[in-house]
Amino acid sequence: MKDPIARLRDAGVSVWLDDLSRERLTTGSLAAIRDRGVSGVTTNPTIFAKAITDSDAYDAQIRDLKLRQVAIDQVLRELTTYDVRQACDVLRTVYDATGGLDGRVSIEVDPRIAHDTQRTVAEARALWWLVDRPNMFVKIPAAKQGIPAISACLAEGISINVTLIFSLARYDEVIEAFLAGMEQAREAGHDLSGIVSVASFFVSRVDTEVDKRLDKIGTSQAAALRGKAAIANTRLAYQRYEEILATDRWRVLGQAGARPQRPLWASTSVKDPAYEDTRYVTRLVAPDVVNTMPEATLNAVADHGDIPDDSIHGTYAQSRAVLDELASLGIDYDDVVQTLEDYGVSAFDASWDHLGQRLATALGTRQE
Repeated sequence: MKDPIARLRDAGVSVWLDDLSRERLTTGSLAAIRDRGVSGVTTNPTIFAKAITDSDAYDAQIRDLKLRQVAIDQVLRELTTYDVRQACDVLRTVYDATGGLDGRVSIEVDPRIAHDTQRTVAEARALWWLVDRPNMFVKIPAAKQGIPAISACLAEGISINVTLIFSLARYDEVIEAFLAGMEQAREAGHDLSGIVSVASFFVSRVDTEVDKRLDKIGTSQAAALRGKAAIANTRLAYQRYEEILATDRWRVLGQAGARPQRPLWASTSVKDPAYEDTRYVTRLVAPDVVNTMPEATLNAVADHGDIPDDSIHGTYAQSRAVLDELASLGIDYDDVVQTLEDYGVSAFDASWDHLGQRLATALGTRQE
């Protein structure tokens, strides 16, 4: 019998690791995970903040940067782009074997500029040049001001991971930005097959926020809906993805060599210990998706994940009914997803600032 990771791959799910550190690179840990069937890596400011502050593996590079009197923001980029560049090299064999579909490593634009379109585009260009690897993704948050930045970057041939998507309405905007960007890239004469994108739909945090509101309601009906919102929301996102692939607009791009913007399930670790630890993997299986997992979730899936052939198709009516029932109890969907988006951007912003403060101390400088 195939192991669960292989079964996910057979079902059309690409398994990526939601973590990166210098130690993973120097010890061969990332290569070992790659050899287990993991075909990509995602990072975010919180992951890098933990990696750099919890390890002495960066000390030599930080020491050199201090001698060079490099500014804090540049220190952050020197450290993180080095890791991403090396990770891209580790996963280059996967990139080549899958024709550029997988073997991808994501690095996020500075979260502090997420609400500034032009600065986001400029930062994306800088990261694309700094890492200089074809299997890199630049991550752009799906905040309102980030939407036009997505189109602009794709139009220039930069592969994009759109992150922090919580709502179906925002996902519709992301899809539109993807299509518009690819159309502009075609008009500019780019090879569309080399421009790849994923749309990262965050999962478990939806349950965390909705469950908190259900617990305040305190009725038996509310209790029966705990743990259902996130999976319903994500399944409906996949329905949106399928609907786009059936449009004439997409067919024209596909015929020109474009690849679909695959849905990526992020935030797949379980936050409530009452829930089974593989739920945001086993219940979200369908072709052409990516599931990025922290190592603990990856290990749980590999150990006891019961992987179905498909756990999304045939669930759309039921998923819509879950959201309708939540609305009938007074759970404001729009407020939930906006709260999560705002928190997501601010949390990454805080992680970046915290890391900057720690590095300023290590460099003996003052963080402005």
